Amino acid sequence: MFTLEEGAKLVKLARKAIEYFLATGKILADPSPDEKFNVRYGVFVTLHKFPTKELRGCIGFVEGIMPLWQAVKHAAISAAFRDPRFEPLAAKELNEIVVEVSVLTKPEKLKGEKETYPEQIEIGKDGLLFKKGRFSGVLLPQVAVEWNWDPLTFLQQVSIKAGLFKNSWKDPDAEIYKFQSQIFAEVEPKGEIEEIAME
Repeated sequence: MFTLEEGAKLVKLARKAIEYFLATGKILADPSPDEKFNVRYGVFVTLHKFPTKELRGCIGFVEGIMPLWQAVKHAAISAAFRDPRFEPLAAKELNEIVVEVSVLTKPEKLKGEKETYPEQIEIGKDGLLFKKGRFSGVLLPQVAVEWNWDPLTFLQQVSIKAGLFKNSWKDPDAEIYKFQSQIFAEVEPKGEIEEIAME
């Protein structure tokens, strides 16, 4: 979807948005430097501690509800300051975290018998979105790789992420979607940016 140069711009934008919000309490008003960034994509911004890679925040939008340029800024600020699992990011941490941006494809609903769902999921390629009434949960492709999950475990974990039982993905009214992501991240805080290939 995007070149490394374009991905690097997104990562730099995410960090800039965090730094600007920390300094002013406001959302960065920069216009998009690239027409491609005005298209609506789902996007997640993830922050990791460096060099331990410990999670420090992760929030985003599974579907494209606003232009990518805007979505990256909002997701970055939310990941840094509004992830309920963590304290808001402090200024001293800016040089202790690496910023990662995942741009998502449009979610595709899994079809057929529920028993075939594990066969429709490719670990390292697919992320999962779970929907059931007011419950929803999402897990990025890299999560399954990090935890060495198989497709069945991945389905169970996204059910749990939604706040339900591990086998709720089998419920008749549960909907499972898969999506792919292109991931760009800093190698070190404020350092070189690379595209991360899932293995």
